Amino acid sequence: MSNFSRTLDLLNRGMDVGVLRHSVYADNLTNAGSPNWKRTEVNFESQLKKAVLSENYKPDFQMARTDSRHVSNWTRLDYQDVQPRRVLDYLSTYNNNGNNVDPEVEFNRILKNQMQYTLYAHAAAFEYGQVSLVLRA
Repeated sequence: MSNFSRTLDLLNRGMDVGVLRHSVYADNLTNAGSPNWKRTEVNFESQLKKAVLSENYKPDFQMARTDSRHVSNWTRLDYQDVQPRRVLDYLSTYNNNGNNVDPEVEFNRILKNQMQYTLYAHAAAFEYGQVSLVLRA
């Protein structure tokens, strides 16, 4: 896969996760007054980073596998296999009714998510602009 394709794929995946996050945060806000509602978070970037870093890493010591059923001590991860995960936050509380949604925090998360989505969109437009410059030359 070319660097251009990989970059656009990563940007598009980031934008897709941004859309999912917006939906999750909006759902959290909608249920801010519901008793016993637990807020949801989307985890993606840490697993994506782990997968991207594993592509260029090989451990100094790798155990030999004499049987296909043996577990390897290291596995290369493909970033395209990483999927966003919705995670419920059971550990925190905000209200006495068991609800843990803080509307102010959720609004800030929505704002941060929107800025991140805009950044990804601008980066994708820049990549296409670079290709356009090359094709015109």
